Amino acid sequence: MHIKQEKIEAFGRLLDVLDRLRKECPWDRKQTNESLRPNTIEETFELCDALMKQDDKNICKELGDVLMHVCFYALIGQEKEAFDIADVCNKQADKLIFRHPHVYGKEKAETAEQVLENWEQIKLKEKDGNKTVLSGVPDALPSLIKAYRIQDKARNVGFDWQQREDVWDKVREELDELEAELKHDDKQKSTEELGDFLFSVINAARLYHLNPDNALEHTNQKFIRRFNYIEQHSIRAGKPLTEMTLAEMDQLWNEAKKLENN
Repeated sequence: MHIKQEKIEAFGRLLDVLDRLRKECPWDRKQTNESLRPNTIEETFELCDALMKQDDKNICKELGDVLMHVCFYALIGQEKEAFDIADVCNKQADKLIFRHPHVYGKEKAETAEQVLENWEQIKLKEKDGNKTVLSGVPDALPSLIKAYRIQDKARNVGFDWQQREDVWDKVREELDELEAELKHDDKQKSTEELGDFLFSVINAARLYHLNPDNALEHTNQKFIRRFNYIEQHSIRAGKPLTEMTLAEMDQLWNEAKKLENN
C-alpha cells in the first residue's frame, strides 16, 4: 500500500511553510525547544479536550497544531545538525516494525492482550529502549495517569492480581487505613494513606478495563454543568450564590440532574 500523493504533498507543504516562517517571521525565528515547550503542553491539552468531546472539527484543528509543534522541534534539530523530520519519521517507523513482530515477523499474536504481553519485553530488547520496565514512564506525567501506566506496565510482565475481584479487599483495606489516620489527625500519614487508597482505586479501574482519567474528567464536566445550572438560576433570581442556602442549591442540583436524565 502506498501513501497517496496528495498526503505527501500536504505534509511537504506544511514543512515548506514552517521553513519560510523560521526564516522570515521574527517570532518563529526566536523560538527554542524551551520556549515552545509550554505551548506544546497547552496544544496537547486542547487536543485532549476535543477528543473527550468527540468534536471532529476541533480534533482536526488541534491535531494540526500538535503536528506543527512536532515539525518545529524537528526543524530546530535540523538546524543543530542533530536530526531532521526524516530521522523522526524513520526512527518511529523502525520502532513500530520492531515492536510488531506478529505483523512484520514470524511471531504470533491473535489478540490485543497477547500483543501487550510481549510489548514490554520487546521494548527492553531495543538498543536505545528502556533499561527497566518502569523507566519508560515520564516523570512529568500527571499523577493519576502515571499510576495507571506503571500498574499497566507491571501487569505486562506478570505482576498483577490473579483474580481481579481480589482488588476490592485491597481497596477496602486502604480505605480503612485512611479513615484510621484521619481520626488520629496525622496529616502526613493521612496524605500517605490517601495516596495508597487512590492508587488502589486506579488499580481496580485498570483491572475492569476502565480509564480512570477519562472517568474523572466526565465527572468534572458533569459537575461543571450542574453547578453552572445553579449559578445561572441564582443570576436570573438576582440572588448571589453566597446568599443561597445549601438546601436551595441541592434542590437546583437535583433539577439539573433530572434535566440530564431526560
